Amino acid sequence: MSAADALRAQIAALVVTHQSESTIDDCLSRLRAADGVAAIRVVDNSSTDGTVAIVQRHAAADARVRFIANPDNPGFAVACNQGVADLGDAAADAWLAFVNPDCLVEPDAMARLRAHGAGLGDCLLGADLVDDAGVRDAAARRRDPDFAAMLARLWRSPTDAGRLGVAVDAARAVQPVEAVSGALMLLPRSLFDRLGGFDTGYRLHAEDLDLCRRAREAGATVAVGNDVRVLHVRGVSSRRRPLFVEWHKHRGLARYFGKFEAPRRSAPVRIAVYAVIWARFPLALARACLRAVTG
Repeated sequence: MSAADALRAQIAALVVTHQSESTIDDCLSRLRAADGVAAIRVVDNSSTDGTVAIVQRHAAADARVRFIANPDNPGFAVACNQGVADLGDAAADAWLAFVNPDCLVEPDAMARLRAHGAGLGDCLLGADLVDDAGVRDAAARRRDPDFAAMLARLWRSPTDAGRLGVAVDAARAVQPVEAVSGALMLLPRSLFDRLGGFDTGYRLHAEDLDLCRRAREAGATVAVGNDVRVLHVRGVSSRRRPLFVEWHKHRGLARYFGKFEAPRRSAPVRIAVYAVIWARFPLALARACLRAVTG
């Protein structure tokens, strides 16, 4: 069987790692055992812990696993696009699954998501992400950020200003939403290529919101497989570098606003939104540092 035949209508999993030694072994073991996964690409962004050795061991044991080592950390979006490019033309008909190294899938999870997508045409799908206590991740189902509305909510209720989560519709196995979490995203390679991949202007955070929005604007369905549950450990490497994460999170939000909303907002609103984003940064950084210290 040729490489093209092996990947046709199958799933190519792409994992971006950075200081991921605590979860990457389990992540890759599960992906290798997952139904329908015909290729696995791991792109490492300059890990200095045991991540690289673990990935190399998986690559030596399984021909589906290939490894790309970046000498620096160019960011999540760049690394995702690298992984897709490495698949080559053989994966032209494949489904792409972007999987965080702290996502641990069940054997049938990816195939069930793909089966949901088969009836939707162009689509971008997420899963029902839960932590090890079974608590759902609010980021799995989100609205687009509406920054003008954020300012209004901030005036009325500061604690509710930044919430984007959407409630689970338990009556629907596939729930359309505006955005899903980048921790696990599944879409056809053809759609990914048509969108031009991830926007590499983002370094970390908001690139998933951006891709979802562009997918919808291109006519694709964005939805969550409510019956496909995936364990998401969350923030394993992020807790080690709160300044880096919070800086790029806020920078990503500013980029997203500038790209999608700023052109249709008045100058006073644009100034107010940018001011709120960056005024929030020191508070968010303090909270992140406290979480890193207290575990």
